Amino acid sequence: MLSRIADSLFWLNRYMERADGMLRLTSTHYIFSLDKDVNRTATWKHVMEIFTDSDDEYLKSVENNTEACLKRLLIDTTNTNCLKTLVNKARENARGAQDHITKEVWEEVNSMYHLVNQPSLLHKIDSFRGLEVMEPLIKHTVLYTGITDITMPRGTGWCFMNLGKYIERCLQTIAFVESQLEITHFCEADTNDILQWKYLLFSLSGYELHVKTYRSGNHNYNMLHQVLINENFTRSVMYSLQRIEHYLNKIVRNDINEERAALLRCFGRLFSKVRYMELDSLNKDAVPVFFEDIKSDLVEFNQKVVQHFFSYS
Repeated sequence: MLSRIADSLFWLNRYMERADGMLRLTSTHYIFSLDKDVNRTATWKHVMEIFTDSDDEYLKSVENNTEACLKRLLIDTTNTNCLKTLVNKARENARGAQDHITKEVWEEVNSMYHLVNQPSLLHKIDSFRGLEVMEPLIKHTVLYTGITDITMPRGTGWCFMNLGKYIERCLQTIAFVESQLEITHFCEADTNDILQWKYLLFSLSGYELHVKTYRSGNHNYNMLHQVLINENFTRSVMYSLQRIEHYLNKIVRNDINEERAALLRCFGRLFSKVRYMELDSLNKDAVPVFFEDIKSDLVEFNQKVVQHFFSYS
């Protein structure tokens, strides 16, 4: 496969996965912000920090302005991670690899592109109808995931699509958890932790699995177990790394050279840190350090992937 095509397929899925995660987090925060619970803050600061590059002064000026934040997150193209920009980039990558994706995948990306570029979105946001904007878009991200799964052939292109998807998903899970840890400070004595983890798990679409799986009252341990090493949770770090390992091995299995062996070793070191970590050792001080370490290693691995397969300088 040409590196140009592999690059387009890799970033098509990364952008769509990022759009999906951003919509889920934004929608969850929007719904929770309608409940003026005195035990938690409704500020948009942490959502904006993940999906915008806005400076502290701007964040402080809009953190309690829902409409302004929704515009910045969804349709303001000066924000390189706004939904409109992500979908536009996904469509351009889909166009560049159109001969290597199915007609159904192209049509779904195109449908979402036209939906997110409707002029009426701005009016709906200004009219306090944010959910009317986000709910159809969330459905389209779900449709995209299902359509790619049932129509794409399981060749090299599929492997690159999923490599991008799970790198992005793993980075998102880490970013969401880090943001929540900053809010809660992982304080075991704080009864608000239950509510904060509920917010996080809704953002990761993992709340239902959590209540069906974990019965003890140790909410901090249960949450860390789910987002880190629960292999049945499709947004856990462990699950994402397992899928990355699977698709990376399929890509390189027929052509192992020194560079690819080094790439596999780089990923192996990262995966080992999660696979063999002791969850009981992650206390209040160790948790942020561990997540930052995993994120740094994953970013390094991602850079090696794009440099090796896509000829990035």
